[in-house]
Amino acid sequence: MVSKGKMKLTWILWFILWPAILWLSYNYYYVSMEDQIIDILLFALFMCIVAWFPLTINDNPVFFVNGISIAVFLTFGLFVEIILTQIAIVTVLAKTRVGKKDNYRYPLNMIMFSLVSVIGAGVFVQLGGNHQTIFTQSEEQVWAIFGYAITIFIANQFFNKLIDKAFYKRKVKIFDEGLRWEVISSLLIIPVGFVLFVLYSEIGRAGIFYLGIPFVFISVILMLLYSYKEINRYLEKTGEIGHQLTNRMELSSVYNVFINEISDLLPIDYAYIYIVDDNKLKLEQFYDLENNTEASFSSLKRNEAFSGKVWATGKSLLYKRASDWATVKSRKIPSDTESVLSQAVEYGEDIIGVVTIESKQKKAFEKLHFQIMDILTNYLGVAVENAKNYELTKSQSERDGLTQLYNFRYMENLLEDYCDNLIENNSNENFSLLLLDIDHFKKVNDIYGHEAGNEILCQIAESLKSFIGERGVIARYGGEEFIVFLPYSGLSESTQIAENIRSLIADSPFTVHKHIINNTGPLNVSITTSIGISVFPIHCETPSELIRHADRAMYIGAKRKGRNRVAAYEDLKSS
Repeated sequence: MVSKGKMKLTWILWFILWPAILWLSYNYYYVSMEDQIIDILLFALFMCIVAWFPLTINDNPVFFVNGISIAVFLTFGLFVEIILTQIAIVTVLAKTRVGKKDNYRYPLNMIMFSLVSVIGAGVFVQLGGNHQTIFTQSEEQVWAIFGYAITIFIANQFFNKLIDKAFYKRKVKIFDEGLRWEVISSLLIIPVGFVLFVLYSEIGRAGIFYLGIPFVFISVILMLLYSYKEINRYLEKTGEIGHQLTNRMELSSVYNVFINEISDLLPIDYAYIYIVDDNKLKLEQFYDLENNTEASFSSLKRNEAFSGKVWATGKSLLYKRASDWATVKSRKIPSDTESVLSQAVEYGEDIIGVVTIESKQKKAFEKLHFQIMDILTNYLGVAVENAKNYELTKSQSERDGLTQLYNFRYMENLLEDYCDNLIENNSNENFSLLLLDIDHFKKVNDIYGHEAGNEILCQIAESLKSFIGERGVIARYGGEEFIVFLPYSGLSESTQIAENIRSLIADSPFTVHKHIINNTGPLNVSITTSIGISVFPIHCETPSELIRHADRAMYIGAKRKGRNRVAAYEDLKSS
């Protein structure tokens, strides 16, 4: 984003420098305009036509008027060349839809190209160039023309890179795609421009038409060639994105890849990924190019904003300016949005989500972008469903079916990975493991029935999750036993946590509904637990020892000593 200070400074410099450059070039450099106004206007017309077919590379328009401007400079002098080049600049900026917000680009480019013209003319003179004797076609004159053309090319590249670096704060590559296309076009255009000058010198006005029209066709051909290349680039990149999406098995990774890739591929300021969740669109991912902030909302209703409208109608949206979507009113649309592209994410016959991208620029999205997004949202739909199925399968394999806690296999893997990571990083961190067993649980099942026992197991699981929260990980060890993994917890802290758990369960009776006691409603059942503690690496060297020592502490230190108590492996070692 260009600051207002830079914009004002650009206009001030233009008011000072541009008139001064025109005055100096008119009064102190060769000027030839007598009886040639019509020819000059014809040259201006062809330059404008050529400028109407630019290539936009890295936000910079590349247009092919250099050949004609060389002929103009050699024929009419610096003043006329500057004027006609400025007209071509205004034409190309108008064609690339530079609006009020970016109107500083007009004076900025006019100053740059004026300086380029002056520098080129200076090199021409220094190399012995002379407009009065140029028709002799001496070797010195040819070298002067060649030096002028090369200087124009180099100076143009230099100022472009300088402006990108100092003015726009962009990362600059010397040998980028813009340079390659400038080189290709210059090798083709500059020789034709010199021929245009020679032909005009020999046959007059007719020479403008003989080579001016081919110039236009060359520009159109180069533009079409670049467009074809861009289409191929988009399609190749789209295929790569699709491949990346299909390789991601986690939803968060799918969303991250999609947002990161399309923000590099398309001119986006804001991007949203919504997934259908019950009767709303849930915002899963948000992208803000400049501020990198979080969205101020988490969901949309049907027909709300762009995405809600697409969800409700099933029809994609493509708006090129804010006036096109003025009737779509929502505080959830950024106020500086101009262009909008919103498409449904489908899987089979169903709409499972919506992707919306927005730009602050008018006409930022074209039909090609629409087609590319259509392909990408299809890839996204498949990737989202694959990731959902994978996560469901993974969850089912890692979770206990009754309590929905992690199962013992998951806990074993977690402890193994955690220990390996500590050893690999030479960490001295302690962590603890609690093994909890319900006292006399067989009697509970015998008296109240197994369904009542299952209710108690589920309630204990909920109590543990609520109490432990983010401090640890809980798993069902099997039967009536639970494991609590406490990272960053030493013996003292884990003992206090275990004691709090024991008190919480012992002091809060559990209500069961599916019992086998006849003619009674819900019953309150009091439960106690015995808890064993072991600490890594104080009490063990491997995860399997950690579990085994916690089990031993629970049975010998807690169960055998009366139950409803907490015991650490440390106590067994000292007894």
